Amino acid sequence: MAIRVQTEDFDLTTEIAQLRADTPKVGAIVNFVGVVRDLNDGEQVAEMELEHYPGMTEKALEDIVLQAKARWDLFDALVIHRVGPLKPLDQIVLVAVTSAHRGEAFAACEFIIDYLKTNAPFWKKEQTPQGARWVDARVSDDEAIQKWAR
Repeated sequence: MAIRVQTEDFDLTTEIAQLRADTPKVGAIVNFVGVVRDLNDGEQVAEMELEHYPGMTEKALEDIVLQAKARWDLFDALVIHRVGPLKPLDQIVLVAVTSAHRGEAFAACEFIIDYLKTNAPFWKKEQTPQGARWVDARVSDDEAIQKWAR
């Protein structure tokens, strides 16, 4: 399991190759890459700045991945989340998981991103033509995690 919070961009091909390296039992790799949109709630977005609480954020991400590993038979997982100023089209987040079978890999990847969106301490500020604004949590993100309640 690898958790990284960083300002630098990441290369999807390199990260996936490292995640599965020397693990011939892997039969499925599922990943999600989130990117900055140029439009949010009908308003143009020129830039998004992500802030976090160092130490606390990484711990929250680790806890989410450990929950996924407890639910599904995963070989490995990777979460990279960028912070700092980002422009439209920039990559924000990578969640990748490896497993023997696709069903477990898809479910675990979706679980991790759903919980990351609601439970990880990140704060977003967007620069719009009307000025800067903090982005509130979405009701749809809260609703998404309800399907995982046991």
